[in-house]
Amino acid sequence: MEACHSPEQSNVTSYAATAVAVVTLEAFAGMWINAFIVSVICVAWIKRKTLNSNEKILLLLGCSRFWFLCISWVYYFLSLIYPNYLHVHPIFQLVESAQSFLNYSNSWVSACLCGFYCIKIANFRNSFFIYLKVKIDRMVPWLLLGSVLFSLVIGIIVYDITDEVICKNLNFTSQGRIWKASISTEEHFFPHYFIIGFGYAILFTAVILSALLLLFSLWRHKRNMQTNSVKDLSMDAHIKAMKSILSFFIMYSINFVFFILTLIYAMKSQNNLVFLFYVFQYAFPSFHSLIVIFSNPNLEKTLLKILSCMKCKFCIK
Repeated sequence: MEACHSPEQSNVTSYAATAVAVVTLEAFAGMWINAFIVSVICVAWIKRKTLNSNEKILLLLGCSRFWFLCISWVYYFLSLIYPNYLHVHPIFQLVESAQSFLNYSNSWVSACLCGFYCIKIANFRNSFFIYLKVKIDRMVPWLLLGSVLFSLVIGIIVYDITDEVICKNLNFTSQGRIWKASISTEEHFFPHYFIIGFGYAILFTAVILSALLLLFSLWRHKRNMQTNSVKDLSMDAHIKAMKSILSFFIMYSINFVFFILTLIYAMKSQNNLVFLFYVFQYAFPSFHSLIVIFSNPNLEKTLLKILSCMKCKFCIK
């Protein structure tokens, strides 16, 4: 199947050029950051022949975010510069499905990271919580597998929903099957948006729960150690994990708000505002990955080492 080659195919306005430049800068910066995480962990894996649970989560997180940003960039580049290449059956369905799969993967894995920090560091006497703390390292691979499989199911559902909508709005031409871009968003794509929104709400709840549990554990531990003037390692671990989860919570809150705004203004066909909201949404994987790097001693050390080497080379020149 081929896209039709018409003069309208590449309609590069100043808005489109600016949008592509912003998305390209954002996407490639995020891809570099997540590729760095994956590379460092893979090198450590080769050296040690094994990975701990935290590294397994970060490895899958980096991979899913890298490919999510890559697919998102391709989607926006084609939609703004060559829309007729994108609006061809089944290209659009595949891109939408891949985006949903990767977006859900990176969101669920992020939630797993928050839950892992909470279970590993928080101290509660509840028997179920103690059981989780003991078994969490064995559970992590299964949680990650479950996250990927669940995301795959979501991707398949999104493909089916999108395909059903597109097939009802196809124009058959001598050069291919092109669908009409004037599809009613609120009428046809509401199930798609509902699935994504429902998933976001569940993940948001999981992050809030992890933050509250860790905060309560930190408060109780601090109260018990008030008379102890010796530096407490558990307290430091609590604070470090709390900073990481709270930063994720704040960024996830902003991301969730912009997602809701995107749905509202997409239904009103206000493309300029929708693009602005998308810019903020797709900045989330990059900024959170930076927080992950500076929360992990090995990643932070490697990054600072690379930056210092680059600085030395620049000074020599």
